[in-house]
Amino acid sequence: MASLTIRNLDDATKAQLRLQAAHHGRSMEEEARTILRQAVAPQPESADGRGLGRRIQEHFAALGGVELDLPVRASMAEAAGFAEQKE
Repeated sequence: MASLTIRNLDDATKAQLRLQAAHHGRSMEEEARTILRQAVAPQPESADGRGLGRRIQEHFAALGGVELDLPVRASMAEAAGFAEQKE
């Protein structure tokens, strides 16, 4: 197991950590470990397996989509040339 020292932690933050740890019935050290574990854990999808994008889409689906009139392209785009230029 690794160790971590946190320097320059202000008194107010330490006091809040102490209170939060007591509220959860654990030591300040265990509370800090729990907070760090949660902070770096990958964010799971929702309980039903839908990701954030799908949930946003479903939330706004009732409003309908937006149909845009796209202008006709007058000319085809050309690829950029990267050939060296002679001076």
